Amino acid sequence: MAISSTDISNRIVEAVLAQKLAPGSRLGEQELALLFDCSRTIVREALTRLAARGIVTVSARRGWYLIEPSQDEAREAFEARRVIETGLIRQSAGGVRKEALKRLKQHLQQEKAALRQDDIGKRSYLLGDFHVCLADCLGNSLLADTLRDYTARTTLIAMRYQSTHDAEQSCEDHVRIVEALERGAIAEAEALMAEHIGTVQAALSVSTAPDPLARLREALAPVRAAGANPDAATSAQLLRTTPPKAAARKRSAAGGPDSSDDSSTYLGKLL
Repeated sequence: MAISSTDISNRIVEAVLAQKLAPGSRLGEQELALLFDCSRTIVREALTRLAARGIVTVSARRGWYLIEPSQDEAREAFEARRVIETGLIRQSAGGVRKEALKRLKQHLQQEKAALRQDDIGKRSYLLGDFHVCLADCLGNSLLADTLRDYTARTTLIAMRYQSTHDAEQSCEDHVRIVEALERGAIAEAEALMAEHIGTVQAALSVSTAPDPLARLREALAPVRAAGANPDAATSAQLLRTTPPKAAARKRSAAGGPDSSDDSSTYLGKLL
């Protein structure tokens, strides 16, 4: 059966939720077409949909990339999730169906199993998917789709800003929310959800923006060997202190490669 653009976009979102694709990852049309054995037209359609959903961005010169959310975008994404998820719970004041509670409990069992197995990819996916599952169980499939996108965006945010939030704590929060729903304590469940989202947001390291040159800066730090050439040390110091834009202009003037042409990709982890 031929793969569709929807299948491809779903696989990319799943890879994001499992933290297999990092913020800013390049999504090459040709590479994706080879991976999924389809035409570039189908791939382009999938990426266009993801761009409309705020998960992918496109540059006329560089191609398609996963978003790298700013601090303001991170704050807005968490605020949106808080409004949607607490509102969904509030609307369930009439009670949650037994079938829905059973499904939520099964999801929690899967989360706990992934934690015991230390399966980071599956664990990350399930912890994010809990919120989508909850919306679906509360009877709003439209908001479930919306939450899937917001959860993918906040997953990228957590990766970009090096979240210190504990996975076991997330699972425990989910358990408490479901227990409150089962007891019919809707106000308590709503408060627990607001607290949970706030805790996840507070764990982000957003005091300083991530340094895009951190890894390269560390790799090119001077090696203080005996008899080291002082000129080499001076050059290394310049590498650390030259502003990124100025460094780019120097590379361009020297005929060197531009870092904007970096074609590194995590696409292999999709399969």
